[in-house]
Amino acid sequence: MSENTYEKGRLNLPFVGFCTFGKNRTCEDWDNIKADVAFMGAPFDCGTQWRSGARMGPRSIREASTLFSFGHSGAYSYEDDVMYLEGVDIVDIGDADMVHTNTEKSHANIEYGVRKILESGALPVIVGGDHSVNAPCIRAFEGRGPMHIIQIDAHLDFVDERHGVRFGHGNPLRRASEQEFITGMTQLGIRNVSSSNRADHKEAESVGSTILSVRDVRRLGTQGVLDLIPKGVNYYITIDIDGFDPSIAPGTGTPSHGGFTYYEVMEVLQGVALSGEVVGIDLCEVAPDYDQTGSTSVLAAQVLMNLIGYVFHGRQLRQQG
Repeated sequence: MSENTYEKGRLNLPFVGFCTFGKNRTCEDWDNIKADVAFMGAPFDCGTQWRSGARMGPRSIREASTLFSFGHSGAYSYEDDVMYLEGVDIVDIGDADMVHTNTEKSHANIEYGVRKILESGALPVIVGGDHSVNAPCIRAFEGRGPMHIIQIDAHLDFVDERHGVRFGHGNPLRRASEQEFITGMTQLGIRNVSSSNRADHKEAESVGSTILSVRDVRRLGTQGVLDLIPKGVNYYITIDIDGFDPSIAPGTGTPSHGGFTYYEVMEVLQGVALSGEVVGIDLCEVAPDYDQTGSTSVLAAQVLMNLIGYVFHGRQLRQQG
């Protein structure tokens, strides 16, 4: 065969090479992060109340994301007739250091990593780990508010304290509500028997939270939900994979039937990204050992890739208009 038969350079196909997020370049120098988006893992699951295993989430999502390794050419959406991610520079900065059983130290390391990303001007995309990692992510935004939280989750995660625990995966939205720069929350997908009680729900509503179940969202429709979310503000999006139905996301520690389908979530998140500035994203609770098909990790990677695309498309439209 002639040498022209072979493509010059390395193909870097999804099943070869290093499993960084989307097969994007790495950056180990956190004082020199130069990118539009910085992906960081937070492999901590000592905050779980039942099944552990979410500490393996970042690794599994990285591997799944190689399926969507578009390189620098962008990703065309036939449905939207938009070329997403074109020219968006994404870097994988690795994981925050975890100290097993030491919640305080592990959370401090996560907060440090997010602060470094914010100092660089990049969009932080953090992958847990259990949902307790949201608390240090939110703390890292101190002095950068105000900010409205959009939560996709089966559970309210608004427990104040139980058995002396204040920083488990049932507490993060309560801890977020205590930050002065959090102006409100929209909590979507809350359903079934939950760790939060009636008093927690009332307390969340009293501090400005809008709580909608999956059936509420279906009754209102995408636009009806978006109409309830403040416009033109900074948004922080936190996604617990158990917000999706376990028929498409079985790989999680606390599955809850009756959850969202893929497009129900993505259409809302797309509308949010077009309505205002998304300043941070976390996705938590993927526990790959409970899903031998790997579909939960693929779902998580696909959600993040598309969401990042929506965020930067929304920025571009606002700059043009």
